[in-house]
Amino acid sequence: MRILVTGGCGFIGNHVVRNGLLIPGVESIINLDALTYSGHAENLNDIDDERYTFVYGSINDFDLVSKILNDHQIDVILHLAAESHVDRSINSVQPFIETNIDGTRVLLESVLASKQKGHIVHFVNVSTDEVYGSLGPDDEPFTEDTPLNPKNPYAASKAAADMLVQSFVNTHELSAITTRCSNNYGPRQFPEKLIPLMTLNALNDKMLPIYGDGKQIRDWIHVDDHANGILCAMLALFVGKIETGEVFNFGANNEQQNITIVRSILSQTNANESLMEHVNDRPGHDRRYAMGYEKASRVLGWKPEIDWATGLSETIEWYRINTAWTDSITSGQYKEYIRTQYGHLAK
Repeated sequence: MRILVTGGCGFIGNHVVRNGLLIPGVESIINLDALTYSGHAENLNDIDDERYTFVYGSINDFDLVSKILNDHQIDVILHLAAESHVDRSINSVQPFIETNIDGTRVLLESVLASKQKGHIVHFVNVSTDEVYGSLGPDDEPFTEDTPLNPKNPYAASKAAADMLVQSFVNTHELSAITTRCSNNYGPRQFPEKLIPLMTLNALNDKMLPIYGDGKQIRDWIHVDDHANGILCAMLALFVGKIETGEVFNFGANNEQQNITIVRSILSQTNANESLMEHVNDRPGHDRRYAMGYEKASRVLGWKPEIDWATGLSETIEWYRINTAWTDSITSGQYKEYIRTQYGHLAK
């Protein structure tokens, strides 16, 4: 099996690459990444495996994507490249439309062009629980049959991409599925997200900004469990165990209030609770997400393996130890690194 991962230098993507290389029968993994602010080249710099290849470029480049599919005879695309931060989508939706919607279109049209030449490429579209909207306090968790009801520009862009994938399945009979997952946490997550932001601020004696009352609820899953779910779905699609067009949800049955997580981080970093600072809530902030994963368990044989207490503790420790990673990704050094290493390849 020859795999193309889009956005492989991102948080979830680098774990998919790492775990994918452990699968018997994987001949090669090509990582296509534009190395935008959240795609960090250092996330995979330690990979020493001749089966792994990094390609600097954009999913919006049809000619480049087509060349990769042809030159490497790709069997499966794992599509993770995305703009993913809600706050940024509220400030400007344009990058989300360009990457999440139009980038997905380019990939799908490349897959279609390959099919028309007799080369079948399977497509795994990695989405989010946010496309389902918000749950009430007593509502049952989302299922794959929950109607799409995105509440913010980021979620709307991902829902549009999901529907675009389904339209190519229905119209062109592409081999494609969509996976949706709850909130991820773990090592190498860009420090604008809740857990790394709060951890790094606590470690550096900085204020911890908490939206509103902090009682927003999310279902938290370790990134390695999510990565393994994506790979399970990929394998099932590749061998024909599941049908094109199917959707699989991944969750961890681990609902936590934001403020509870913040207090846990403060406790584990020996920081003072006086660092907590309640700020104005995000516009249109969804109150609760929870993902049912019965279908993934039944059909794919998948279930989350990493318990919350262990996963959170190990994640906090990773950020405590890996200060060089944090310093490089949050400073101008990273932008300069990209310019010097890959600037000659930029179009």
